[in-house]
Amino acid sequence: MNITEKLPEVKNYINGKFERNGQNFLDVINPSDGSIISTVPLSTFEDVDKAVQAAARAFTTWSDITLKERVQIFFRYRTLLEKHTDELSKLVQLENGKTYDEAKAEIEKSMELCEFAVSMPQIVVNEVQEVSKGVECRIERKPLGVVASITPFNFPNMVPHWTIPIALVLGNTMIMKPSELVPLSTVRMADLLKEAGLPNGVFNIVNGGKEVVEAICDHPDIKAVSFVGSTKVAKIVYRRSTSSLKRCIALGGAKNHLLVLPDANPEMTASNVVASMTGCAGQRCMAASVMVGVDNIQHIIDRMVEDAKKIVPGENLGPVISEEAKKRIEDYITEAESNGAKILLDGRNTIVSGKEGGFYVGPTILDYVTPDMSVAREEIFGPVLSIIRAKDLDEAIEIENGSNYGNAAAVFTQSGGLAKQVMERASAGMIGVNIGVPVPREPFSFGGWNESKFGVGDITGRSSIEFWTKNKKTTIKWNPEAKTNWMS
Repeated sequence: MNITEKLPEVKNYINGKFERNGQNFLDVINPSDGSIISTVPLSTFEDVDKAVQAAARAFTTWSDITLKERVQIFFRYRTLLEKHTDELSKLVQLENGKTYDEAKAEIEKSMELCEFAVSMPQIVVNEVQEVSKGVECRIERKPLGVVASITPFNFPNMVPHWTIPIALVLGNTMIMKPSELVPLSTVRMADLLKEAGLPNGVFNIVNGGKEVVEAICDHPDIKAVSFVGSTKVAKIVYRRSTSSLKRCIALGGAKNHLLVLPDANPEMTASNVVASMTGCAGQRCMAASVMVGVDNIQHIIDRMVEDAKKIVPGENLGPVISEEAKKRIEDYITEAESNGAKILLDGRNTIVSGKEGGFYVGPTILDYVTPDMSVAREEIFGPVLSIIRAKDLDEAIEIENGSNYGNAAAVFTQSGGLAKQVMERASAGMIGVNIGVPVPREPFSFGGWNESKFGVGDITGRSSIEFWTKNKKTTIKWNPEAKTNWMS
């Protein structure tokens, strides 16, 4: 695929067919150079309703086949992801701006999520027990019905796979609402799912913005909603969905703290922190955002700055998603500087030769940030690291605990005892020790605490099974001649 080519307009995918709809459209922009690569429709409640009706019709048949039969489709689908890895990676590059290696890693994670989904016959096993002579109790997991997934711009391929394989393998049918900024990857997923043998109506795509999100939250026939995005919108989606008597899990923003102790390995720490802050241009909820340096760690900071200088926009650092995002990120840096932060590395006003229309922000490291500054408290979502100085570990943990968010935290140290203190005391759902991006691998689930997540359970891993299913309990008695006791 030529990364500069313009693609056909995006269409909704309902009941196994792509269909043009709507009067209003948005341009889809390649953030690497600012070029228009497609258009996406702004759908309405009526479009959502049409997709829900198709999904409801498909649910009867889809949920009636066995779990093992449903799994076979995702075996084939996972193979197709592998076969088309290069194409899918370039599609993510085109609409999101990631480097090729970052995009490819996203596809590989999608394959891992499919692998977990196809293990469901070994995980979701009905419970049966003879509770009294001649009396048997049974628990079976049943799908909810029509469900919906609302996904963000930062991982166009991976985040949809947090929900698609697991929810569908468990017998649900789905409405997917991708970010209007990156709708192209989801279109290709629909193609590959159909090629793998997924029946019409089981997976549907409705494109659009706020109106589609509200329609999903309000529709009476949608039983559960997953959301990934900013905390501000996550709160709205959670409240609106649950007020409509739906299940909802809504993942919000993050402000991840990396605690660096004086005994940390300088080379490993510097490379990990820089990779965490700049990977995917800092546009991930697991990115390093604040580094809390304990006591004398100047030698590590110096090394970090040198490592960060090797991260070159347009080469091994992609753009941020939009011109608005670039301006917002640079405004944070300017405000921090005016409030007394020292800029060790400045990524403002970055222009890449040959891609002058791209939305690039270079790696930025701010030192002597204080906990009350906006760069220390608010999610920036760019390749920006704020360094706060702490006199000891207790103060560092207090700073971490003071964040409203709670997605991830990490500590860099060679001391197992100090690491354990952070593991036990940090207020975050995912903890790393000498790891800058502590994302659990399947079957361990992904999910934060505090204002980084709303709802019960997690969106991936074993915990997600509870979210996408309900229990049916059956008590059976066949033998009237059996001796009885108080239970029978």
